[in-house]
Amino acid sequence: MSRRQHVAVRTSATSRILLIITAMMGLLAFCWPLFLNPGGAADYETRTPFLFAAILPVVLAVVVSQLSSDGIDVKALAMIGVLTACGAALRTISPSMAGISFVFILMIAGARVFGAAFGFVLGTTTMFASALLTAGFGPWLPYQMIASGFVGLGAGLLPRARGRAEIAWLCGWGFVSAFVYGWLMDFAFWPFNLGTSTQLSFDPHASPLTNLWHFVLFNMATSMGWNLGRALTNVVCLALLGGPILRVLRRAS
Repeated sequence: MSRRQHVAVRTSATSRILLIITAMMGLLAFCWPLFLNPGGAADYETRTPFLFAAILPVVLAVVVSQLSSDGIDVKALAMIGVLTACGAALRTISPSMAGISFVFILMIAGARVFGAAFGFVLGTTTMFASALLTAGFGPWLPYQMIASGFVGLGAGLLPRARGRAEIAWLCGWGFVSAFVYGWLMDFAFWPFNLGTSTQLSFDPHASPLTNLWHFVLFNMATSMGWNLGRALTNVVCLALLGGPILRVLRRAS
């Protein structure tokens, strides 16, 4: 099986470098409070425009790099638009209870077929488009875009497989990525909005390991059920619909 058969959109060397830089920037956007005093909720909101300004040019750079290297053609670019619109629509009809959300299904399947760079771009554009549909703009949006980009990026990097093994890989990543997305989103606001008066709060004077332990306790107490609901939704949907979706996308590619 050739690489071209495995992934419909080849990732250029420049795009790989940009993706590595983007991943490092994204992790830094979430993790910097471990090493610097994060301030309060006002700081959380005021730095959002700067994070947007850092993210969007990199996403555009990945797309331009893929276009210039023939890694992505007009058909694949159109698929980004189609899957973005469908993913945004799926998010609007998700029940929004117990963590149930269908937004990641097409994101994971699309990244599997079209590659890691495609998956990262699809993750960011899906969250942006869904914010347009739901009036969901706020300081959380750039973090949602980065975290969803990681979901698509990871799906595009899964090992080669076909048949049931491929669906098993997708279900496994769907389960893991649901928790990763939830952890990242919780960590984005936890140092700023919980205050410093509880045993689960961020302590600006504590070590990074101590604060990580506080975060684990906070996440288990507040978000474990929500993340588990999202993970089980991903697994069930990918197990039932993953095969047909992959076949449709591969025909379209």
